[in-house]
Amino acid sequence: MSPDPAPARETARTSAPAHDGVRHLAPTRALEVDPLLDDPTTRIVVCCGSGGVGKTTTAAALGLRAAERGRKVVVLTIDPARRLAQSMGIDSLDNVPRRVKGTEGEGELHAMMLDMKRTFDEVVEAHADPERAAAILANPFYQSLSAGFAGTQEYMAMEKLGQLRARDEWDLIVVDTPPSRSALDFLDAPKRLGSFLDGRLIRLLTAPAKLGGRAGMKFLNVGMSMMTGTLGKLLGGQLLKDVQTFVAAMDTTFGGFRTRADATYKLLQAPGTAFLVVAAPERDALREAAYFVERLAAEKMPLAGLVLNRVHGSGAGELSAERALAAAENLEEARIVDQRDGKAGIRNSPETYGSSDSPAAHPDSGAPPADPEAPADDDFEPESSVDQVTAGLLRLHAERMQLLSREQRTRDRFTALHPEVAVAEVAALPGDVHDLTGLRDIGNRLAEHRRELPEPGA
Repeated sequence: MSPDPAPARETARTSAPAHDGVRHLAPTRALEVDPLLDDPTTRIVVCCGSGGVGKTTTAAALGLRAAERGRKVVVLTIDPARRLAQSMGIDSLDNVPRRVKGTEGEGELHAMMLDMKRTFDEVVEAHADPERAAAILANPFYQSLSAGFAGTQEYMAMEKLGQLRARDEWDLIVVDTPPSRSALDFLDAPKRLGSFLDGRLIRLLTAPAKLGGRAGMKFLNVGMSMMTGTLGKLLGGQLLKDVQTFVAAMDTTFGGFRTRADATYKLLQAPGTAFLVVAAPERDALREAAYFVERLAAEKMPLAGLVLNRVHGSGAGELSAERALAAAENLEEARIVDQRDGKAGIRNSPETYGSSDSPAAHPDSGAPPADPEAPADDDFEPESSVDQVTAGLLRLHAERMQLLSREQRTRDRFTALHPEVAVAEVAALPGDVHDLTGLRDIGNRLAEHRRELPEPGA
């Protein structure tokens, strides 16, 4: 069962007065991943968020972890990059769930990638007789609509989710939402497409066919002559004809689009569904995550928490950026004037260089003349090289600490606005995840409650 929002508010991150009179933020709540995945009443987990934040990897890692903890899982991805297939050792994914080999434990993991057009074709084939279905599938307007109409991908993702849930074959369905410009498209597009297919224009175009016979032709020729003439100029006569043919063939299936969209929408609101908002510790990503959290609350959809991906940490957090930069500057300044063992005074003092006490001032002394470009001391070069490397490492550490500080401030702003949202942090990895071992590592990190960023006041 997805988490009840009431307990989340009871243990929320809040501002409270400290003994010194300053208000401090309480630590962020940890997202409990394993209880969510283990709960048999949790049937759908939806990973959502803006593009490029790791939704696909998160969905795959959660699916693998749930399967290895004994559940029968299918992961539905809409990511066309096919990274999920590669990481799961599958040559390719399509509209049919495929078993993933190499998992541990008693559960099963299946994966599939949404084929938008094929899903639309399946809807037509399921809700029209064979003759009418063939006419629809061959219609040029339908082919354009099913391949790239705005909102079609999101609508078909909802259709496929409804199909998977209706089959009741899997204990858990993990959904990787489409890579839309806005995370809200996943919720809005089904309604938009359903409204289009059941809208006023469609009803107007279907009216002549519904009237039938001469009355229909008369209505088409007289009542719609002005409208069709205008549309013909805007769209082209052939396109308008294709649209009208499509509408006439689809007439019996229009009502089903909105009905199924509404049913799937209610499924997303049900207690057995849990939403996970995925974000990176960056301002724009967390701003959209905050907006999505608010939208989920407005739509009464169950939010489990936030997965904060690609978080940078440091094993030397006690050394601040300021102290590291100061130490680097001290090492670099020490090389400007050599102050070791009093030798700088011999070489660089204006009182001694070139005076009667200087060996270079006595040509008869047998000492070679000083070369101003030669190294001052052979044993100084290795030390100088070590100082340079050390100073460079200190500056790298300072940059890491500055980045960490920015990410911490960004996270704290989000959690201050939404204290009820539990958070799981996943460290930034040196490379992409390419196999089950990498996905398993991500799953372990999600469940370990490891804090990559320091807590407020730490």
